[in-house]
Amino acid sequence: MTSSMANPPVLPASVLQLLVAAPHRFLFFVGASNVLLAMGWWTAWLLGARWRILDLPQVAVPAGWMHSIVVQYQVLPSFMFGFLLTVFSRWMNLPALTQRHYLPVGLGLFGGQALTLTALFSGWPLLKLGALFTLVGWSIGTAILGNLVRRETGRTWHAVSCLAALIVGLLGLVLYALFLYGYDARLMHAAIKLGGIALLLPIFFSVCHRMIPFFASGVIEGYRAVRPMWTLAVFWAVVFVHTTLELLHAYAWMWLADLPMMILTSWLLWRWWPRSSTVKTSSPPQSIPPLLWILFVGFAWLPIAFALYTGQSVRFAMTGLLTLGRGPAHALFIGFFSSLLVAMVTRVSQGHSGRPLVLGWVGGFAFIVVQIVAVVRVLAEVMPDALAWQAVAAIGWMLAFAPWVMRSIWIYLTPRIDGKHG
Repeated sequence: MTSSMANPPVLPASVLQLLVAAPHRFLFFVGASNVLLAMGWWTAWLLGARWRILDLPQVAVPAGWMHSIVVQYQVLPSFMFGFLLTVFSRWMNLPALTQRHYLPVGLGLFGGQALTLTALFSGWPLLKLGALFTLVGWSIGTAILGNLVRRETGRTWHAVSCLAALIVGLLGLVLYALFLYGYDARLMHAAIKLGGIALLLPIFFSVCHRMIPFFASGVIEGYRAVRPMWTLAVFWAVVFVHTTLELLHAYAWMWLADLPMMILTSWLLWRWWPRSSTVKTSSPPQSIPPLLWILFVGFAWLPIAFALYTGQSVRFAMTGLLTLGRGPAHALFIGFFSSLLVAMVTRVSQGHSGRPLVLGWVGGFAFIVVQIVAVVRVLAEVMPDALAWQAVAAIGWMLAFAPWVMRSIWIYLTPRIDGKHG
């Protein structure tokens, strides 16, 4: 018998069965694949716009608008749905969801992403179809999670908060789809503004509010978990004010929301920050593992982002100039969202594949480079030749995520190392 017969290659069907064995596997795979594809297109567009290195075909929708839509409604939500479809049942002590629940969500989001990215090179009809697929997958996922919230005997406010954000995201997707049919720029503006502050931020904040104190209290000696529910309520009130003011272009008054958000998130960061560096039940004593530290460092970008938003608003009130441009938004998207994406997805991918909860050099490299990229992208707004620095930041972002994405995809396509299912 030949070696190829004795060790046959893994059949595609076997790989597919592994991929759909758990919600996080399938939806994280979709998100990880799209991370490089979507940002690869955006990086190529920036290089072409600044140096004419590449001559990409132009779709009818401005590239910057599509970059915002793809990131906010397709790249990050795939990870979010994968996480929420995994943890909602655990948070509420309900039976785990099955393939019939999460497969339609994953297929809808995967189809929407594939069609949208293809449309960026081919044309308008696929863009509409991509929006439809995304809308269907999103609607199914939101309905499933909403049903879990309805069935719960008590009330898990973190789940309610995430569900509310997904409903806002559904509204944003509808506005985007209506834009594709009517080409009213006001609809696209509303969809983009809802996607960042009213969709992504509440979900990331709610997960941090629940999980960071939980993770820390399980590891750090003498750590006191602090997560008062009133902060979640205040957070949503501030989000509502910020979003309303931004939709109305009332930039001179946005500090009324952004300053309280900066204060709130700074206070939480101070309360959550470890006072001890000793790990529980460790002999000899060990320091806090990097996989936990990066949660605190990533969250620190949230008050930084709103400090920049506040400064921008005050300066606009005084001069009428948006001096920092999209800098505050990228402190939020690259600094906060991308840092927490690396931290949370690495943790789930490691734990749910039977691996030890360690950051590893791949995750550590991604996280460190993301910090540098966030600073570069924020400063690009005030640098000479801003477009060139934006392209540099995009290249750095690709450099940060490429090894992390490749390793993550390999984990999702291979069995758990402990032999368990899932």
